[in-house]
Amino acid sequence: EVQLVESGGGLVQPGGSLKLSCVVSGFAFDNYAMAWVRQRPGKGLELVSHISWDSGVKYFGESMKGRVIISRDNAKRTVYLEMNSLKSEDTAVYYCAKDQSVGLPEGYDRWGPGTKVTVSS
Repeated sequence: EVQLVESGGGLVQPGGSLKLSCVVSGFAFDNYAMAWVRQRPGKGLELVSHISWDSGVKYFGESMKGRVIISRDNAKRTVYLEMNSLKSEDTAVYYCAKDQSVGLPEGYDRWGPGTKVTVSS
């Protein structure tokens, strides 16, 4: 059974940092690209960042470009999202997603349940 489980969300003050983790099981993690996608209240899904199987290709959505670092540890079957200089508009549920391929985004076919991030003073 394919499983993706996010953790690390919570309440953080504006300007603060947070690091999300996503541990996966049930598929060959190092054969697939991964991504972090968010959904802000009342909004649609928005790609935050994408990473290829070997970390050689990374893509960043415009909304958080320059403020996030995506990384992965294939031995630990884990993908990370480090978020810095957080703003109130970054409040969202953040989802970990598995891509259908190894490199550039080709469509996400498995999702975690999400972890909620609230940026507020």
